[in-house]
Amino acid sequence: MGFVKQHREPASALAEASTERRSFEVLAGELQHADPTVRRWAARDLTDCPEASKALVDRLQREEDNSVREVILSTLTTHGDDIAVGGLVECLRSENVSLRNEAIEAMKQLPKEVAPIMQGLLDDEDSDVRIFAVNVLESLRHPEVESWLIAVIEKDPELNVCATAVDLLGEVGTSAARGPLGRLKARYSGEPYIQFAADVALKRLGGD
Repeated sequence: MGFVKQHREPASALAEASTERRSFEVLAGELQHADPTVRRWAARDLTDCPEASKALVDRLQREEDNSVREVILSTLTTHGDDIAVGGLVECLRSENVSLRNEAIEAMKQLPKEVAPIMQGLLDDEDSDVRIFAVNVLESLRHPEVESWLIAVIEKDPELNVCATAVDLLGEVGTSAARGPLGRLKARYSGEPYIQFAADVALKRLGGD
């Protein structure tokens, strides 16, 4: 009777697949370790695991060690998927000032990924989130930055949001911003800071 050879996956392929599965599970578990050094290395090594964004986002909101948060944010910007971006947006609503600022800096590194949600952030019901969104625009390097800022100073009802936008508009704006800046001055004719900031912006833009 002839020997019937059974079909088997190559041992190396099976070992590799098993290692990959264990690697993510182990690293995700190490994100919860009591030792921040272990958590930091886990966050770094999860750069190679595209499925890791949810575990990283979940840890980010609870992480108290600055060095671990820094690596988590770096890894999330490397992934740059919807879960990563959504997690960064949620950080804008945090009471932790450091976490908010770190999230803003991380979002500045993701212009293509953040651009599709920027209008939603600028329309957010929370005026603080709208201010943070303007802060993200500072380094976003996107062709719509000026248009977004003009829309803010034309439509946003909050003085502080408009003040943040007008400061940036003076740096990145063109002649297209002159009319909106003039209308902003008229709308806030009794607000010295808006008058000052708009005048500075107009001067930078060659206005009078």
